Amino acid sequence: MLKTLLSRVEQYKKYAFITPLLMIGEVAMEVLIPTLMAIIVDSGVSSGDMDSVFRIGILIILAAFLSLSFGMAGAWTASKASAGFAANIRRDLYGKIMDFSFADIDRFSTSSLITRMTTDVQNVQQSFQMMIRICFRAPVMFVFAIVMVYHNGRSLSTVLAVAIPIVTCLVFLVFRHSYSSFTAAFRGYDVFNRVVQENLNGIRTVKAYVREEQQQEIFNEATENIRRNFRHGQIIMALMNPLMMSVAYICMIIISYFGAHLINIGHMGTGELMSVYTYMGQILSSLVMTGMVIVMLSVSHASMVRIAEVLNTKPSMDINPDGVKEVKDGSVEFDHVSFGYGKTSKVLDDINLRFNSGEMIGIIGNTGSGKSTLISLIARLYDVTSGTVKVGGRDVREYNLQALRNEVSVVLQKNTLFTGTVEENLRWGNPDATDEEIKRACDVAAASPFVEAMKDGYKSHVEQGGTNFSGGQKQRLCIARALLKKPKILIMDDSTSAVDTATDASIRKALKEDVTDLTKIIISQRVSSVMDADQIVMLKNGRIDDIGTHSELLERNDDYRDLYETQTRGGNLDA
Repeated sequence: MLKTLLSRVEQYKKYAFITPLLMIGEVAMEVLIPTLMAIIVDSGVSSGDMDSVFRIGILIILAAFLSLSFGMAGAWTASKASAGFAANIRRDLYGKIMDFSFADIDRFSTSSLITRMTTDVQNVQQSFQMMIRICFRAPVMFVFAIVMVYHNGRSLSTVLAVAIPIVTCLVFLVFRHSYSSFTAAFRGYDVFNRVVQENLNGIRTVKAYVREEQQQEIFNEATENIRRNFRHGQIIMALMNPLMMSVAYICMIIISYFGAHLINIGHMGTGELMSVYTYMGQILSSLVMTGMVIVMLSVSHASMVRIAEVLNTKPSMDINPDGVKEVKDGSVEFDHVSFGYGKTSKVLDDINLRFNSGEMIGIIGNTGSGKSTLISLIARLYDVTSGTVKVGGRDVREYNLQALRNEVSVVLQKNTLFTGTVEENLRWGNPDATDEEIKRACDVAAASPFVEAMKDGYKSHVEQGGTNFSGGQKQRLCIARALLKKPKILIMDDSTSAVDTATDASIRKALKEDVTDLTKIIISQRVSSVMDADQIVMLKNGRIDDIGTHSELLERNDDYRDLYETQTRGGNLDA
């Protein structure tokens, strides 16, 4: 895990290496100052030697300036190293997720992946910064201060020898009890992000069903869980300061008592006793800082594991970088194909189909019959459980994945537009598309009329998620975007469900007459959307129920005939 994460330090290694050196320099100057102060008091102030006061005072100012310089430089290098480290992790996480198949994303869940890229990375960034700063600063200060106490007040070091184990135990107990609370709070972010994501994505549904109050309660419960755990952990952490101060004051009283006796008999100077007070504070604070580092590392350990889990996950789908990069044609063949999601029962069972290049294929069936699953196998959005899917006469797994998907355009049920302009969204299909090509694709998709009617035409702004467009408009823009790829296969998964029958017919006519070299696979609940297809495939419970033309199925298939008559009764083709 550590090897996986630390390898992402990359170009920031020098900053990560310099930071501990700067911290050691800062601590050395901090520890030196109390001893110099002791010398001023014992050698200068007590004897009235102003020259010594001046000379040593200059040294103190110089030490303070160096300590400040080392500290500022260390903070800068640590920030640069940790921020760069986090940026590299986010970059690699995002790149890994982009390589994931749909099955991989389903396994982790979208909300969990978002948490890993945000909260978890932030935790790791903070831990890394503390590791290269405080992990060196606190132990070095502890050792240096112990040495100076022994040097300036050897007889009083026994007090610290007793106090240090007590403080160590207190720090351990406090952080042990706070650790579980902080860990639970960070786990709660997964739930919190899921709730926020679901409600923002589905805000229209929430408002349509007047569920604001119920969803607010769910949100409040998620935030309350995080608040409660953080509060519990912080209350326990708040005990640290009074406990440390109590131990410090007790030590000061004991040291003052024995120190006064040592000064009285001439075995210690007043300045040396003052330095022992300062070193005692440095020792105790270094223990507290060490405890904080241990807790932060422990809390962020879960985040490290979650991040490393994604980075070390081998995508379940081999992208086959050295595979075939040219798809011969748009023919499709399913050879004894079966498929199931994870450990679930088969969604598709022993499917055998063949579509010739350039044909228009209709796929129809009841909800849950496996229509969307069937077409997702063509573009390798999922891999078959058994059997073979062939495109252009080759098993889809033989192709370079990017090359295959460039030749298979899929317009999914959920239409997504991105923030930008209409033109920018269309150019997702082909960044180099000319204005004429964009216009032609929109003509085929019946999108030109409403786009050109807008004030800014193809330069019109698209809100996040395309919320300023109707469902039918988004569908037509997505079809145009898919056509701009100039693929060999176009798959439309119920992607005209939000348009009227006249527009639907216009799109089908244009696809059949104007794009003859393209294999068109249309999934629909409406018979009218597939009745002109060269073949219509009827699916039922994951198996092929029948295959034929519209007239053939009307003649021999009772289910198809009933569906057709139901939808056309009274002239309603849009039922």
